[in-house]
Parts: sequence; structure tokens; C-alpha cells
Amino acid sequence: MNPEDFRQYGHQLIDLIADYRQSVAERPVMAQVEPGYLKAALPSEAPQQGEPFEAILADVDKLLMPGLSHWQHPNFYGYFPSNGTLSSVLGDFLSTGLGVLGLSWQSSPALSELEETTLDWLRQLLGLSAQWSGVIQDTASTSTLVALICARERATDYALVRGGLQAQAKPLVVYVSAHAHSSVDKAALLAGFGRQNIRLIPTDERFAMRPEALQAAIEQDLAAGNQPCAVVATTGTTATTALDPLAAIGAITQAHKLWLHVDSAMAGSAMILPECRWMWDGIELADSVVVNAHKWLGVAFDCSIYYVRDPQHLIRVMSTNPSYLQSAVDGQVKNLRDWGIPLGRRFRALKLWFMLRSEGVEALQQRLRRDLDNARWLAEQIEAAPHWQLLAPVQLQTLCIRHCPPGLEGEALDAHTRAWADRLNGSGDAYVTPATLEGRWMVRVSVGALPTERAHVEQLWARLQTIVNG
Repeated sequence: MNPEDFRQYGHQLIDLIADYRQSVAERPVMAQVEPGYLKAALPSEAPQQGEPFEAILADVDKLLMPGLSHWQHPNFYGYFPSNGTLSSVLGDFLSTGLGVLGLSWQSSPALSELEETTLDWLRQLLGLSAQWSGVIQDTASTSTLVALICARERATDYALVRGGLQAQAKPLVVYVSAHAHSSVDKAALLAGFGRQNIRLIPTDERFAMRPEALQAAIEQDLAAGNQPCAVVATTGTTATTALDPLAAIGAITQAHKLWLHVDSAMAGSAMILPECRWMWDGIELADSVVVNAHKWLGVAFDCSIYYVRDPQHLIRVMSTNPSYLQSAVDGQVKNLRDWGIPLGRRFRALKLWFMLRSEGVEALQQRLRRDLDNARWLAEQIEAAPHWQLLAPVQLQTLCIRHCPPGLEGEALDAHTRAWADRLNGSGDAYVTPATLEGRWMVRVSVGALPTERAHVEQLWARLQTIVNG
């Protein structure tokens, strides 16, 4: 494909995306296909000769669209908001089209400096002090892994340059909430701590980590000859958006000189609202925090922002300096290869820059406030309705709900919950996420897709009341 062909088909592709966003509400929210449908429709081998691009675009509509669950649909209430604002989509498109890589500052100076600048803009919007410095990772899973690797090395006086974990006399221990995201366990395992050295800290009636239980677990490990290493607290847990008390947890980690990482992947976006920053009380006691700008904030996936208070702990662990990447300005610039696992990076800051400039802070704040208000409205309807339950405080935009017909409990109630959620999702009218809470099934309703307005939430509530009756 030459530049003129690219120009022609690029216009068509932009039209396809624009038409899709305009008409997405007309599609069933959840994909209505069976496993293997696409594999059966595609050739078993790649084509030997190139095909007309019109045929490829036609297959996007014919083959791919039916197999998509539409996260940008106004009736998408599953998982979490993953809002690809169109301004950020254009930034992502430009990043791919330019095709530059950030192996070092010198390899693409604008790439490095725009990332540094836009993340400092966002730092200020989130209410973080000037102590914090940021870098874009792909997902919160990677950010948490990087945090735990840094914690491990700080606790062992950088054993990676000696015998590593295998040379340590005491097992290192990580402490996490019982409601922490599964990626925290995965990161601890990949960082070499071992499952038997992960402590799940009990939670209170609001599903938040109990600081006194954390303190007791640390003291127990010290008495047993283990070495406490890191605590992962969560602002906005996956199931219930519970808020771990950062100030109390931070006081404990400071006293014991433990690394405190805060997983604020979804809820961190709310910190652009001054009225929500109480949720982060104590954040300045943390060593690192992750905020996924590609969730509720609205940047196109993937754009996970990892902030650290002392970047030297990160650079000392992650730096690499092969001769072919060295330059005369290395002492004056921020080489992002030293801030994470990959050597190279895409120009991901473009999509954040495009969004912040095009949307503006006030519009972003207005959208998040709309979602919070819509979630509160739905919570009020559920609390007032017979046989419906709210199972957790609605502190952000996620509701945990259950329909409880008289006389139904235990496994029978679980079956009822899963059945009506499956009927709703299978209908294509809306998408919600069944999940377990304290061993029983419930349904998560996550409000926050870009086009979701009050009228859509009202329609959801009406649909919920009819779908539970079969």
C-alpha cells in the first residue's frame, strides 16, 4: 500500500469508525455468536497474493462486528468503563502512523518529553504533589509487577546484582487485601515471592482492608523470622469499589519500612474531582500508585499511568544501557527505557495529550460527575424496591446488586441470580457482570460508558425489573 492508497482507505476507515460510534446503540451489546464462529469463516492459511482493501473492510463488517461485545454501547454496564474518546483514538492512530519508537530520548525526543509533560499535567489534575513522577505502562498488571519488583529489590538492598532471591536467608512477604484484583496475586508470583508468602488481609463490613489485621499479620511474620516487604492497597476494588484506608495503612508501612503500592486503576480517574480526593487520604505515604487512564478517564486502551515518589528505586532496577543506545545527552534527559520492563515504547502519550487538549478538564469532570449521579440514582431505585438488595456501598459508579424473591436463598438464589443475568446479557439489551461476593453470586452494574445518559439507566432499571421474572 502506497501513501495515496493509504489516504483513500484511511478516509474509509475513519468513516467506518465514525459510523460505528453513531450507530452502536442499534447493535446487541453482547456478541451473539458461538465459540469457533470466526475460525470457521476464515481460511486456514494466509493469502499468497494481496487482496483488495475493499474486501478486507467488508469482512470487518461481515465477520468481525458480530463477534464484538460493544464497550462503547450506552447499555454497556459490564466490567469497568473503557472509554476510547474519539480524540484519543485519533492520537493513537497518529502514534501508529508515525511509527516512531522510544528506545531512548535521542531515538524520538518528542516522544519522551510529551510523555513526561502530559503525565505531569495529569499528576496535577489528580492532586498528587510534585514529588511524584510518572511513566506510561500498558496495563495495571504490569504496573503492579514493576512495583513489587522494586519493593523486592529495595527490601533486599538490590539482591538482583548478587544472588537474587535464591540467596536470601528470609522469605519476603507481600500483604494484600482479600478483595484485591487478581493481577496483584499474579504480579507477586511473577516477582518471585511465591504463593505461600502472599498474605490476604481480612476486610471490614465495607470490604476495605482492616489496618489492625495488617499490623497483626506483619508482627506474626516478624516473629516467625520472615521479612515483610510490601503492601498493596486498593482504592476502588474490582468487585465492590471498596476503599482501603490509605492513611492508616501508610502509617504502618512507614513504621516497618515497607513499600506501599496503591492500585487505583479504575477509581483513580475520580481524583480529577476535588470532592472525591478524600478517597485518597494518605496517598502521599505511598511509594507508587497506578491509575489506568484507559478506563473511566477516557483514553483509548492501553494507557496505564504508573507514578512513583522516588524514581531512583525504579531506575536502579529497570535501567539498561547498551552501547548502541548511549548518547551525549543521557545525563540531561529522562530515558523511559529505564522506567519499565520494555526497552522500546510506542508514542502512547499522544492519545492522552489529544484527549486532554480536545476535551478539556471541565468536560472530563462533567462526564464523571454525570456517571456518579446516574449510579446514585439507580442505587436509590434499588434500595426503595421490594426484593432488591444493594450489597456494598455505592462510593463510585459501580453497584453490586441482587434480586431476592421471598423464600429463595443459598444455591437456589445463586442459580436465580446467574439465570437472570444470563438472560439479560443474552438478550443484547444490556451487558452486566455476574460475580461472587462473600461466596454468593451477585451482579455488578458499572455505569460509565461514554454515551450512557440518565435515560439509558432508567431503561436498564425497567429492564431489570422485568428480566428477573423470566
